[in-house]
Amino acid sequence: MFNKYLLPIILFAALLTSACVSQKKYKQAQSANRQLNTRYGALDADNRKCQADLSACNSRAAGLEDQLASERADNKALQSALDKCLTSFNQGNVNISKLLDEINSANKYIKQLVDAKHKSDSLNLVLVSNLTRSLDKDEMQDMDVKVLKGVVYISLSENMLYKSGSYQISEKANAILNKIAKIIADYNDYDVLIEGNTDTVPINRPNIRNNWDLSVLRASSVVQALQNEHGVDPKRLTAGGRGEYNPIADNTTDEGRYKNRRTQIIITPRLNQFVDLMESAPKAGNN
Repeated sequence: MFNKYLLPIILFAALLTSACVSQKKYKQAQSANRQLNTRYGALDADNRKCQADLSACNSRAAGLEDQLASERADNKALQSALDKCLTSFNQGNVNISKLLDEINSANKYIKQLVDAKHKSDSLNLVLVSNLTRSLDKDEMQDMDVKVLKGVVYISLSENMLYKSGSYQISEKANAILNKIAKIIADYNDYDVLIEGNTDTVPINRPNIRNNWDLSVLRASSVVQALQNEHGVDPKRLTAGGRGEYNPIADNTTDEGRYKNRRTQIIITPRLNQFVDLMESAPKAGNN
């Protein structure tokens, strides 16, 4: 009897106990589940924040990569510009060196020109001084001696050399020409141009067509006198005439016409000296 009713009771009690335990665990499980959900929510929020931060970091990293690439390109461009500057600087040094050489050559050439001019001026002054010392007061009245731009001009009046309308040399003229010839002989590096000049009064002489003919004949007479009677090398002499076309005074007055009827002995350094100087001029460098 006892066993018959006790077993169900025991089973019911066991079931009841079991049900009570399961409900408790269920509630515990629910509580744990809520905690897990809360933790999951927090972790999920953290994960989304981390993803956002990662995305931002990736974006910033990409920006930094672009910036780095730009900086590298700029650096390369700057290096290229620097290389060009260095090349230009080196080329500039070479050009400066060439320019200095050209300047030095030019300075040397200028010094040669200056020295030549000083030498020429000094010789001209000595020549004029020697000539004027050899002339007396009366001879100086019909003669004008001057230096103009490195050239010595000895201007002889018509009365000193010829009769009016003639080209024959007078005895008085030969005495003067002899003194001039001695000066010319001392300066054998100089050439001598004899230049005849007249006034505007027309000439009326046999075998003389006009004043230009007369001026040339007068110059030729002086050249031949210097050569034949006073020993001047004819290779140094040139005869020329300018007729009435190189006046130094007014041809409307007697005094002016007298001044215009003159013969000039022009003593100049030989042209080959200047040609030699020109040929020695420094040439501009090729860039």
